[in-house]
Amino acid sequence: MKKINFVLIIAIITALMLVSCSSGEAEESSGEEVKSGMENQVYECLGTAENALVDLDCQEITIAVENAYLPFNYISSETGEAGGWDYEVWPAICELLHCKPVFVESAWEVMVQSVQDGLVDTAGDGITILPERLEQVDFSDGYVNVEQRLLVRQGEDRFASIEDIVTNTDLILGTQAQTSNYETAKNYLPEDRIQAFEQFPFAVQALIAGDIDAVLIDEVAGLGYMGTNAESLELIGPSISSDQLAFPFQKGSDLIEPVNLAIQALKDNGLLEEINLKYFGPDFTLTYDDIQ
Repeated sequence: MKKINFVLIIAIITALMLVSCSSGEAEESSGEEVKSGMENQVYECLGTAENALVDLDCQEITIAVENAYLPFNYISSETGEAGGWDYEVWPAICELLHCKPVFVESAWEVMVQSVQDGLVDTAGDGITILPERLEQVDFSDGYVNVEQRLLVRQGEDRFASIEDIVTNTDLILGTQAQTSNYETAKNYLPEDRIQAFEQFPFAVQALIAGDIDAVLIDEVAGLGYMGTNAESLELIGPSISSDQLAFPFQKGSDLIEPVNLAIQALKDNGLLEEINLKYFGPDFTLTYDDIQ
């Protein structure tokens, strides 16, 4: 009988230790702010060692994506599948580098920090090269330039440019927090005239509702919001800022040089231009009504 009690005690202690360890791991992972996603979007190792520009030997490259930023990344409401610019370019890069792209869902506000901390290798979402970000991470070569524009309600006649907004102190400009758009807005307006939203969809909803007067947004994203809202929204005025987009990496990452070679190869063979036209051109008609 004592022997049985001893075995039971050992079993109970072991179970408690396992529960404790599991709880500790859960707490640790929950603090990382980057969550694994895209279980339905799995890639094998792409390309071959023989044809690789640089053979990364099937290394997994983790790419943070928001999965809510047209046209770079999204989840289709109809199919539940991931799509967008990031989901075409990174497989193309790995074809050239013999690697495996692994997409990781992340909140925008921690994306660059997650790269800096090594939680992911890099990030999509059309990240602009900014001086303050260069203090945190290194960047690949740029892959596209994006113009910042004003998104307004259809028929807006109170202003036609960012300068007009500056002179009319009654006007409020919206944008997404912690973006290059917000930094650009601060170059023109005091922060009490800028309403920062957690995500661009909230800013656009506030614009349609009349709570703000305009949204400062990347032109390609603005076109995505117009879509089924063509009767409600329009882009106006000249480009406010032209930004170069690139992939962030940890300082000194040995992935930067291979990725730069792949980006250049995709430029040279015309594939990058083809993908850019597909997602940034007029034929891209997917809207935020079509995604999860």
